[in-house]
Amino acid sequence: MAAATVRTLCRDRATLCALVFLGFVTLVAIVGPLVVSTDPNTLNLRHALVSPNSEFWLGTDDLGRDQFSRLVDATRVTMIAATEAVLVSVIIGLPLGLVSGYFGGRIDAVFGRLNDALMSVPALLLAVTVVAVVGPGLTTAMFAIGVVFSPSIFRIVRGATMAVRSETYVEAAVAIGCRPLRIMFVHVLRNTFPPVLVQVSLLFGIAMIAEANLSFLGLGVTPPQASWGSLLRTAFDNFYAAPFLMFAPGLAIALTVLAFSQIGDGLRTAVGDTKGTR
Repeated sequence: MAAATVRTLCRDRATLCALVFLGFVTLVAIVGPLVVSTDPNTLNLRHALVSPNSEFWLGTDDLGRDQFSRLVDATRVTMIAATEAVLVSVIIGLPLGLVSGYFGGRIDAVFGRLNDALMSVPALLLAVTVVAVVGPGLTTAMFAIGVVFSPSIFRIVRGATMAVRSETYVEAAVAIGCRPLRIMFVHVLRNTFPPVLVQVSLLFGIAMIAEANLSFLGLGVTPPQASWGSLLRTAFDNFYAAPFLMFAPGLAIALTVLAFSQIGDGLRTAVGDTKGTR
């Protein structure tokens, strides 16, 4: 099934382009801060709001900081923040979905009600509340975002688990005396990967938008650290004096979110085609 899914993805040019672009963004996030020689936090008021040129490829902000080096450094921060939110959602939602879908009954009813209650909480509202109580910080805010994202993972894993728990191989595992924990994490879990991967790819894009919103509001990264959202905030504050500051972070967010969305659509199509050929 995995090989058939990969072959289907390779035939989708749009998804391949999205994967290549995300590979480039990931490479920039990992290697970029080590390669760029300019300190992204160095102030030089004599070069404030300089338009893009051969020395400053993306110009400078109102404090004279090089926007190119700040964009590269912000890529790492934004990718880490999105990864944190998605990991938290998977760590919470996946095991609870497995347990709820496999055992059903009262356990499923309790987890289902908790899941419904959590889904009713807007992600940004919870993040703002947590930041107001704990204090500003991107790690704390993205943890709260991940908690709110976990119901989507829970529902997908629960549904997939309920669909396969009556399969012959699961009944055979029960008959030979396998423990429920082994059945869930060895026999059932692998069948939840395709839909979870689709949801994870979509959540990455949503998490990046959430990070941008929080940093734009001043509730994400703390100065002088930069993220794509905080760069947009700086561009907004200086829009009339230096409108060029808006293009690079805005385009980075738009293209990366679009790439994650395309990968999610490609995975959904590939998994559907694979199921149809089995």
